Amino acid sequence: MFIRAIVRPPAPNFSEGLTTVGPEAGLGRPQFELAVEQHAAYCAALEKCGLTLTRLDPDPNYPDSTFVEDTAILTERFNGTAKDCAVITRPGAPSRRGEVMHMRAVLADFYPEVLSVNEPGTVDGGDVCQAGINFFIGLSERTNEAGAQQLADLLAPLGYTSSFVDIRKIDGLLHLKSGLAYLGDNRLVLTEELYDGLASDSQTNGLRYDHVFTDFALVRVDSEQAYAANCIRVNDYVLLAAGYQSFEESLQERGYQTIALEMSEFQKMDGGLSCLSLRF
Repeated sequence: MFIRAIVRPPAPNFSEGLTTVGPEAGLGRPQFELAVEQHAAYCAALEKCGLTLTRLDPDPNYPDSTFVEDTAILTERFNGTAKDCAVITRPGAPSRRGEVMHMRAVLADFYPEVLSVNEPGTVDGGDVCQAGINFFIGLSERTNEAGAQQLADLLAPLGYTSSFVDIRKIDGLLHLKSGLAYLGDNRLVLTEELYDGLASDSQTNGLRYDHVFTDFALVRVDSEQAYAANCIRVNDYVLLAAGYQSFEESLQERGYQTIALEMSEFQKMDGGLSCLSLRF
């Protein structure tokens, strides 16, 4: 159950941020005014889901700072023995590391202790997916082994388990949550590329593929719909990117209420729905 979220609108120099989406993708440069409109609609959707928002000011010092998810790991309030906690990350891109200092101060208002990932570890929040008491931690160009192990070691005493998922050989995945989402109800959304890429590898950082996801019901997303896999379950709703009708219908058939949101300007900057908030 989520009750709060932290968000930060894009700054006017949003288009100067990091992106792996080249001109060949045909998406073009993001339009700032449209990005602001889409972010406002996203915030309104979170409020519809029952969340109280902490709205941070745009930060032109960090063009990527609207993607607040990468700066911290906040555990979902879980009805079990595990404890709530906040972990400040150490982003893999050096240009983003200054973002975490302000976020630490913000989180201090909500958590009595804020843990942290330290050098030489790197972790981006986009590589971390909580599924009940287990955390899937992606090993990527932004999250290294040292950071993943530090995060797992921080979570373990609080009652959480962790599974490492190596996505470094899977084309098109900047972060683990670019291809993976947890819907609750013991159900994962998974892109074909992630499913096939892991299944073709006999080992995933020491764990066989079928040991990583075997206990979950899987909703596979085909290549044409892959961007939609970055959806988020927020209380009674699933938020997803607009324009992916077949995927949305598959969720509705499984009993989920959906809210489709335009995300075109954030997609141009490698961003998705999960990136734009810290939910807790």
